[in-house]
Amino acid sequence: MRVAFLGLGIMGHAMATNLVNAGHEVTVWNRTPGKLVEGAGMAPTPAAAARGAEVVWLCVSDTAAVEKILFGPEGVEQSLADGMIIADSSTISPSATVKFAERVRTRGVAYVDAPMTGSKIGAGNGTLIFMVGGDEATIDHLNPLFAAMGKKIFRMGETGKGQATKLSMNLQIALIYEGFAEALTLATKLGVDSRQLVSLIEATMVRSGVVEYKAPFVLQRDFTPNFPLRLMHKDILLTLEAAKEARVKLPALETVEEIYEMATEDGHRDLDYAATLTLLEKWAGVQVKVEAA
Repeated sequence: MRVAFLGLGIMGHAMATNLVNAGHEVTVWNRTPGKLVEGAGMAPTPAAAARGAEVVWLCVSDTAAVEKILFGPEGVEQSLADGMIIADSSTISPSATVKFAERVRTRGVAYVDAPMTGSKIGAGNGTLIFMVGGDEATIDHLNPLFAAMGKKIFRMGETGKGQATKLSMNLQIALIYEGFAEALTLATKLGVDSRQLVSLIEATMVRSGVVEYKAPFVLQRDFTPNFPLRLMHKDILLTLEAAKEARVKLPALETVEEIYEMATEDGHRDLDYAATLTLLEKWAGVQVKVEAA
């Protein structure tokens, strides 16, 4: 397929690379110039990238960025053509997604929201899991692209439901990791060996994919961003906004959001979200570490 891929960040660059490797004709654009994808064309604007494309795929930071790329002065809207598909793998507002889809639908363009999970490693390996909102036939048409970038897709309903699902997923990730970080901090303060605690967690019903994935990085004190704290914080705020629109209270997430705000103030916004642990450590006067053998 002829694909315009817009956004070459931590996830996007790997996703676009996998599309090229699968034999698709890819043209890329990135807000910050200089990022290249071997085997792909480079466009100076979103409009230029989208010209003649069958599919326009976005993977950018937030709702405002998606809106600007689609409808700004040099946006995709200038190049919309009947039968084109827009797929958005950014994590953005579900209600804004519905409005964007309605706007392009008047031009004969289908819109699919396709946020994903799997982090930087999954993007590189082509093992992402997509949660998708949109027309079933349109999603089926995109299957070769999904297959190049991921291992599984879940259709969650109509347009907007992929984003709603992603926010619900990230809510759980944020809360599960916060529970793990608090447990590590308390256990360390009480003199419990961190590695032994993690082994116990993994052997009991407390285990989770979040802990299994994050624990090795935490125990090595490696906060290199697989998923930057600033983006998780953005997703938490999006979730609270969606909850407010739906008149749903999320008291635990409201508390966790305050921790992310303070971690940001401490200068950790570009570290992995696991770095919220360091704030808990500071308050407790301890540091989680692996005991020497």
